[in-house]
Amino acid sequence: MLNFKSVLITGGTGSFGKKFIETILTRYPEVKRIVIYSRDELKQSELKQKYPDYKYPQLRFFIGDVRDGARLKRACEGVDVIIHAAAIKQVDTAEYNPDECVKTNVHGAQNVIDAALSNNVKEVVALSTDKACAPINLYGATKLVSDKLFTAANNIKGSRNIRFSAVRYGNVMGSRGSVIPFFLNKRKEGIIPITHPDMTRFNISLQAGVDLVMYAIGHHLGGEIFVPKIPSYKIMDVATAIAPSCKTKVVGIRPGEKLHEEMITETDALSTIDLGRYYAILPSVSDRLTKEDYLKHYKAVEVDSGFKYNSGTNTEWETIETLREKIKQFVDPNFEVL
Repeated sequence: MLNFKSVLITGGTGSFGKKFIETILTRYPEVKRIVIYSRDELKQSELKQKYPDYKYPQLRFFIGDVRDGARLKRACEGVDVIIHAAAIKQVDTAEYNPDECVKTNVHGAQNVIDAALSNNVKEVVALSTDKACAPINLYGATKLVSDKLFTAANNIKGSRNIRFSAVRYGNVMGSRGSVIPFFLNKRKEGIIPITHPDMTRFNISLQAGVDLVMYAIGHHLGGEIFVPKIPSYKIMDVATAIAPSCKTKVVGIRPGEKLHEEMITETDALSTIDLGRYYAILPSVSDRLTKEDYLKHYKAVEVDSGFKYNSGTNTEWETIETLREKIKQFVDPNFEVL
């Protein structure tokens, strides 16, 4: 699928970008070019040490910000596939710096779209978040706007052979700033801070997130928001899995946090189809494709009336044992219960 193609990843030095690069090099050894586009010089330098030019001549490193439309258009010259992973993601950072979050997550998204349209890119997949579903914080709201920009971009492509879509998923195990590395560090202090004892979250591995993007690249018609079928966990089970001997302290839900995350609301379900491994939320406005086109393409079925996908009412759950297994597999191979 990506052999002999040029791929650009915005935010390419982040957790997702690094796993995506590793996956491309493993599965598509004849990839023509991988452009890592990010604004962090240090992280690019570290990645260059892992992938030296003499062994990986197909890698290109572009210092640039998605806010800079001109730089982005230059970086996208000759590119076939764009994966848009750059974003301001920390909820509290976005609440305190709202304008900066809008500049990156909304204006940056439009810059990616414009660069793709200007350079005859063929496939564009943007990373979203469960927080974009019925958002209550600015980060989620900006990602919802981003989702709408990407899905609606299919209506302005004219005669270009290009497809835009997005993927939406929950907490990634072991990603920077996520709860599991936080708890692993906090257990050294003997106390695990819990925001709320009833809190739940969706759970996905970094590789599963990459696989979802790969699926989108290979199958999308354009306009879909792909949602994986993944388990939930209870925050108290995470604490027990990591540090059963530690005390827990309830510190309260932080501003902009939900008790349970959502990925598909009951209203979204009206335009959601079941693909088997994944769900797809179809665009609310499309001047090219109907729901029947998507159902036929994926051999899919419509979800039941009243369906919703919520981490608190999910039918699939992580246990303390599966959490421990996955922490060892995906986060820290040296993990031991203390």
